[in-house]
Formats: sequence, structure tokens, C-alpha cells
Amino acid sequence: MDNRFGEMEIFLSVAQTGSFAGAARMLRVTPSAVSRSISRLEARLGVQLVARTTRALALTADGETYRDRVTALMDELRDVDHSFGGEEYEARGLLRVNASVPFGTHCLLPILPRFLDRFPAVTVDLALSDALVELVAERADIAIRIGPLRDASLKAKKLGRSRMVVVASPDYLARHGEPTEPRDLDRHPCLRFSFRRSVDSWPFKIDGRVVSRTVDGPFLGNSGEVVRLMALASGGIARLAHFHIAKDLASGQLLELLPTFHPGDGEDIHALYLGEQYPSRTVRAFLDFLGSELVLPQ
Repeated sequence: MDNRFGEMEIFLSVAQTGSFAGAARMLRVTPSAVSRSISRLEARLGVQLVARTTRALALTADGETYRDRVTALMDELRDVDHSFGGEEYEARGLLRVNASVPFGTHCLLPILPRFLDRFPAVTVDLALSDALVELVAERADIAIRIGPLRDASLKAKKLGRSRMVVVASPDYLARHGEPTEPRDLDRHPCLRFSFRRSVDSWPFKIDGRVVSRTVDGPFLGNSGEVVRLMALASGGIARLAHFHIAKDLASGQLLELLPTFHPGDGEDIHALYLGEQYPSRTVRAFLDFLGSELVLPQ
């Protein structure tokens, strides 16, 4: 008997858990049964879907493609079944999300419990990193990125936009003085980023045109949160996204500098995801949740 549907379910369980043993526990079968099913599936398709070593298991490139297409297909099949049964199919399973440290800390984690309450069958695996990661390599379903999009092969949902702000702590300004125009920054330590995509110049609007000024300082941080904490510790002047420091500005722990020279720039925030024409039901649920629940400080 052709049991393609069952083989697909077993394969998706392996892809989700990252092991035959994990899939076996999820499906309440033996690991050997899972292994045999994957072998039959690979033989039928004529491609290797899972790379097996003595220590680890990972999807091949064909396996990643098959996972994405089968996930969408299985969601559609479940939708058909539940639509005739009068029951709404809810998102379920493991959802891997990758976000920058500032966005995850200040915007995502405060609202994430509401998503988990709304979709109790979903488990969220959240990884925070300011390094640019590949969704396939990191096995992420959604990556939230701030700034220009660099991978045209990914689909994107725009979540909002945040302006950039030059800031320092009151204690720093009391000890070092406040810059009144951009060229005054030459006399101040400016807090910079150490990752490769960062630039050591800040834009300002001077005499009606936008001019970039090179900044310098003895400190480099590998994340926006590191730079924010250094600014709060009176270590220098920083330029950060408004969503990241909105609470610090409201509390007076950080003060905005050079507002009349603000160039009007900002950074777009997108949720990126893999997939074919339609993302999985769980990915769609999370994207819809962000669209309705995420509120960026203005």
C-alpha cells in the first residue's frame, strides 16, 4: 500500500526534531521504523534527504526543499479535512525564530507570551543574534531583520520602520559637554559596531543636504544592546534605532542629541521566511500575529 502521507509526516517530524529518536518519540513509534520510512522515501524520490553521521543529522539541500514544499502541502490537506469537519485547524509544531538582540529583547519577548497563549500547540524556539544568519543553515523558519534586504530569494513581510537617534547619558554630557553641531563629535568618543556590515560614519542634514561624518572612538560593540548598555554607562555617544532606546529616552536615562540635524533616515524592519507560494500555517499565524500585535515606539 502506498503510504506517502505517512512518510511525509515522518519526514517532517525528523526535520522538526533533528533526529530519528526525536521523531520516534513524537510519533510514538520506534527509531528503526522512522529510519526505514526515510530510507523508503529517499529510494522512491531518488535523492538523499537526510545526511546521517555518527553524531548528527541534518537535511540536505534536497531535504530542505522537500521539507518546505511538503509543509505547505500538509497544511493544505489539513485545512481541507478540518473545513469539512467544521473545525478550524490551528497552528502547531515547532517554530524557529531568529531576531536581533535589541528587537528580540525590547519588542518581541514582551508580546511573545500572547502568541503562545493564543496558539498552545506551537513551541517557539527563539534565537537572538545580531549576526546575519542564513535561514536554511540555522534551520530558522522566520528571521526578523532590521535594515536593507539583502537576499531576494526570501519572502518578506514589512513590520514597520524606526528612525535612528543620536544619544548620550546625562552623566556623560555633564562631564564632557553636549555637542551642538555634528562637527563637535570629533571631540567625543562615539560608540561603534564591530560587525562587518557596520559603517563608521553617521548622516546629518547640514545646510539642506545630507552629509556623512566619520566618527571614531575606543569602543566597539558586537550588538546594539552592547552599545546601548555602554551609552547608559556614560561610555560615549551612540546612534541607535528609536525602538531600541524608546524607554531610555522616556525615562531620561538617555538624551537625544543634535535633533535639528536629523536627516530623516530610519531602518525598515522585516520578517523574512522561506517557502513556496504559501508559507506554512504556523508561519502564517506568527506573521499575522506580528502584524496585529507589534507596536513600534514612535
